[in-house]
Amino acid sequence: EVVGILGPNGAGKSTTIRMICSYLEADSGEIHVDGISVAENPRAVKQLIGYLPESAPLYADMLVFDYLRFVASVHGLRGGMFAERVSELSKLCGIQEVMHKNIFALSKGYRQRVGLAHALIGDPQILILDEPSSGLDPNQIIEIRKLIRKISQQKTILISSHILSEVEATCDRVVILNKGKVVGDSATSSMASLIEARQRISVVLALETLDEAEVAASRLRQELGLQDLNFEKTSEGFAFAIYSGSDEDLRPALYNLIKEAGWPLLAFHKQSETLEGVFLALATGK
Repeated sequence: EVVGILGPNGAGKSTTIRMICSYLEADSGEIHVDGISVAENPRAVKQLIGYLPESAPLYADMLVFDYLRFVASVHGLRGGMFAERVSELSKLCGIQEVMHKNIFALSKGYRQRVGLAHALIGDPQILILDEPSSGLDPNQIIEIRKLIRKISQQKTILISSHILSEVEATCDRVVILNKGKVVGDSATSSMASLIEARQRISVVLALETLDEAEVAASRLRQELGLQDLNFEKTSEGFAFAIYSGSDEDLRPALYNLIKEAGWPLLAFHKQSETLEGVFLALATGK
């Protein structure tokens, strides 16, 4: 599967990845990769992992072919084994046409592809990517996502990101970090279940004064037993964000109350929970 580590800047995503890869030593706790302790046997763990940092650490003055040959030699691949592996990776990563170009002449998207080939050349079981779409244009991001999905058919992939859309488009599962702690862990499709199920209804009432809005808010809270309610002034009146923890559809009772009170109704709709909403709720506790 493809697992996304999601969190705001400073949440601890890159630090966690660097500890998994044994580039940083953990101050406390334990990390195991496929049952192997990172602290006790870091070399064995490194043999299982292919790692691409946020900025691919490439030797810019080398040709792509020469660079991959150098990386392959570090992994003990030479001769026919090297030729077979590089041919396979050049097709998989879509870099056949740049194999004899200098790395400094490549676009950021192609550099990321060369970095992926580097990370995969030792045929690792696990591929770890730190912000793989950072600095790419929209077309390059789409291509990298397709490539990740293709590679995921054979590898376990761990991706760190602070971009919600990237995680939604790429990952099967999401782990949300905040201030160094895991605050959510679920399949991407069921992230909303990580917080209490909440109805969210948006209502716009053509009220003229703040006093009228406060009276309306008080009555809504009291008569409907709302979990939470917020409102703000708009050009048309006041917009109310209404939340309820009840499984019962709140809309009929809400509409009847608005009609009974005689509040001019301009807009009324129910909103479904999104990954962004779940992320904000888990990351901020709101």
